[in-house]
Amino acid sequence: MHRSIVPPYLLARIAENAGDRAMPAAARAAQRALLSDGPVRLAGARAPRYADFGRGGAAASGPQRTIHDAESTETVPGVVVRREADPATGDPAADEAYDGLGATYALFASAYGRDSIDGNGLALDATVHYGDEYDNAFWDGERMVFGDGDGEIFRRFTVSLSVIGHELAHGVTQFSADLPYQGQSGALNESVSDVFGSLVEQHSRQQTAAEASWLIGEGLFTDAVEGRALRSMSAPGTAYDDDVLGRDPQPAHMDFFVDTLEDNGGVHINSGIPNRAFHLAATAIGGFAWEGAGAVWYDTLTRGSISGETDFDSFAAATVRVARARWGRRASQSEAVVDAWRTVGVEPEAAR
Repeated sequence: MHRSIVPPYLLARIAENAGDRAMPAAARAAQRALLSDGPVRLAGARAPRYADFGRGGAAASGPQRTIHDAESTETVPGVVVRREADPATGDPAADEAYDGLGATYALFASAYGRDSIDGNGLALDATVHYGDEYDNAFWDGERMVFGDGDGEIFRRFTVSLSVIGHELAHGVTQFSADLPYQGQSGALNESVSDVFGSLVEQHSRQQTAAEASWLIGEGLFTDAVEGRALRSMSAPGTAYDDDVLGRDPQPAHMDFFVDTLEDNGGVHINSGIPNRAFHLAATAIGGFAWEGAGAVWYDTLTRGSISGETDFDSFAAATVRVARARWGRRASQSEAVVDAWRTVGVEPEAAR
């Protein structure tokens, strides 16, 4: 299953409304994106298995990136256009993808000592120019895939570093906890990707928690859209309010949790609740968020303290245990984590 940055409910709104707003390309592109949310076609005999991915041996000394061009087809990986240490191609999409993979590697390596997204030097592959005006970007379990957008609602999807970091973070989750992509565990899967997508951007810009925008997908929308980004971690539900897209439906508190069968049980919608909890914890702790709250969330994800049945309560409790192990039970940083979850209506069992 694809882990896509643009949720299906948003694509459905565009497909339904864009044509009436003199945006025929956006309407067609959204319809195609909705229909193509299935396994991508692989060039070659078979899809690689996880065991094939550069495991074993000495740890890599840096990222091993390869950028492919699908040439507007839906066949991946496509033609190689840039490998590790090659000069820039002059193609913005290829070069932004290359730089974004490097920035993501840099966060996990320097902040958490992790060698690539699997922790064992996994080569980082990406495909750009996927499909015809394709309105999405996704992690397919093996590589990053980026569409060029329709030019009316969406720009090319490589333009946002938080999008690149978000999608690669799905790989970190896949190799660490593999939270089922359904219901609350799926919303946590999406939230974790937003957390590290934002941290990749903050780390690259050397921004403190107070300085960061906390927007996911900033810059993706064209000037025709009334919106700042796909999601806001600091204020879920406020990222956009547009005639075509509608209003951002993310809740910021458990009182407004959305029970739905769509979007795998609301994985993109309800991720706003843990997103806000992370933002609250990060800004209360202060400094660089990847060193404070980010380290707690990373340890929670990667050290076996959560299972496939994890919901918001149990994930919150795990972050509190990790925070107390790091700073002490009564430390202000630990209390910041507890208070963040309580503010969004989640009571960590460990804090009772």
